[in-house]
Amino acid sequence: MEAVEIIITIGGVATAIAAIWGLVYGLTKWVHKQNSQSTDIEKLEKKHDTDTQRLLDQEKKDIDLLRSEESERIQRVEDELCVISYAVLAVLDGLKQQGCNGEVTKAHTALEKYLNQKAHGQK
Repeated sequence: MEAVEIIITIGGVATAIAAIWGLVYGLTKWVHKQNSQSTDIEKLEKKHDTDTQRLLDQEKKDIDLLRSEESERIQRVEDELCVISYAVLAVLDGLKQQGCNGEVTKAHTALEKYLNQKAHGQK
């Protein structure tokens, strides 16, 4: 019977050692997985920050480009309107010289006054 008890004791000790080793191994594996997840999360946060900054920079460039293009378009329209205004003034002047009075004279005077004020930066 002693041999049976020794075998049972050895089996119990071996089982206990295996259980402890399994627990330590499982715990070590879990800690390693947690550390790996933490590292992955940090990498994702850095990538997110980098991507966000890149998008903000691109957005600023796009907005600046749109403002520049819009400013150029507005300037072209203003230049065209200036030429059209002088052409209308010339037409009114020609009509006035042909003897058309009344509304032609009023429009000629008003447009001439407006162009002079704009040329001198007045309202």
